[in-house]
Amino acid sequence: MLPQGIGTWLAKRRLKSPDKTAVIFGHDEITYREFADAADRVAAVLWQRGIRQGDAVAYIGENSPPFLQVMFGAAQLGAVFVPVNTRLAAPEIRHILVDSGARAVVLDPEFLDRAMDGVEAGHIAHVIVTGDGISGHPGLARQMAEADGEHDGTEVPMDAPAAIVYTSGTTGRPKGAVLTHQNLTWVALNCIIDYDVVSTDRSLMISPLFHVASLGMGALPVILKGATLVLENGFEAGRALQLIQRHRITMLSGVPTTYQMMADHPEWSSTDLSTLQKLTCGGSAVPTRILNAFEERGLSFSQGYGMTETSPGATSLSPEMTRAKQGSVGLAHFFTEVRIADEHGVAVPQGTIGEIEISGPNVFAGYHGLADATAEAFTADGWFRSGDLGYLDADGYLFIADRLKDMIISGGENIYPAEVENLISDLEGVSGVAVIGVPDERWGEVPWAVVTLRDGADVDTERVRAHLDGVLARYKLPKNVVVIEDLPRTASGKIRKAELRARFTS
Repeated sequence: MLPQGIGTWLAKRRLKSPDKTAVIFGHDEITYREFADAADRVAAVLWQRGIRQGDAVAYIGENSPPFLQVMFGAAQLGAVFVPVNTRLAAPEIRHILVDSGARAVVLDPEFLDRAMDGVEAGHIAHVIVTGDGISGHPGLARQMAEADGEHDGTEVPMDAPAAIVYTSGTTGRPKGAVLTHQNLTWVALNCIIDYDVVSTDRSLMISPLFHVASLGMGALPVILKGATLVLENGFEAGRALQLIQRHRITMLSGVPTTYQMMADHPEWSSTDLSTLQKLTCGGSAVPTRILNAFEERGLSFSQGYGMTETSPGATSLSPEMTRAKQGSVGLAHFFTEVRIADEHGVAVPQGTIGEIEISGPNVFAGYHGLADATAEAFTADGWFRSGDLGYLDADGYLFIADRLKDMIISGGENIYPAEVENLISDLEGVSGVAVIGVPDERWGEVPWAVVTLRDGADVDTERVRAHLDGVLARYKLPKNVVVIEDLPRTASGKIRKAELRARFTS
């Protein structure tokens, strides 16, 4: 049996389009032949260090060719790629490295200090630094140059794990969503079909690849189709506009915040955007002001809905329906199904609000090491329970009604209140806490902490942020702390967050 997983993609691209530009990074243009050869050498480097099928290989770094080379190199061996959000604090990185059981970590040198606690706690055998390396840690570039690209063949079936992507924890601890080779293949196919990806496309990647949306719906469809990926290792609106014009970009993925910053930039009106054809936006609905700004330049958005557990795409709204179905997140992707169910798991009629459930080959295999959480995430007949509330209209378009899990999306980053609340509750003087999302012009929404205090306690925004700084990623830190007498609660004692949101967003 020949290998079937995503690790075979680049070898096939090397045969079909060897001289086509695969990746542009800064002044470097990498062909598919060079891309495939590099992934082969990474696979050989990992193999020589004892990495075998099922072993986890973590990666901590910004967008760059090594990110993709390590992912595809690991995939050849049947190893499991673990991308780590570079914005996380040291304790958060520690949890991921330990929980995933990573045997090796590849990282950009600037993240070495932040990762070392996790490396030591996880007994990670191999630490490889990208580039030329630093004292005590070998450089990936040198090791790849010395590697011959050879390793024993490995059969990698489609249902084998390809990646573990960590979600923000609804109960305070991030969970690792296991995405199989099948999941990543089918989500790429969904995007190729629903976003009309073609081999002549040139896609600018301004969002971090460690986000599953950027990886599964941004990079992978482009590579599978043999198109060209322009990588940026950070977002700056003016530079993004320059790159669109310089590289004749046809595809762009982002979140509302990035698009708004581009439209607000002084070079917006003078930048040549004539080659842009496909804009995709996730994270939250595109505000009308952004739709207007882009439509004035003849551009429309594809929007959608999904989550890490669906690799992540579940639905898409075509540009043609942006206005006609404004407020909707679209139809289910081509190889995906969406239904709405009541609290008993029974399908409800169109127009009735219920829990959004998703089925398809892009739905994840489960949470790493968490059998109970995995079981709870699926219905008896195998549909994934999103935890979000919505309804389907008469045409099958999905509308999000509320977030059952109270997740906050700030600038495209997911924030689960429980994770932040658990830490704030440890702060001396705090007797109760609720973290809610408050609308924000720039970020879509930002976290606020609403707290109650013990008698005589003095807690403010500065003290809460100082307590959390270095423990959580900075985007998770509350932008404001409000002290109230009592938190509104249900008869069972649960905090009425909808009431708090209404109070502080009115």
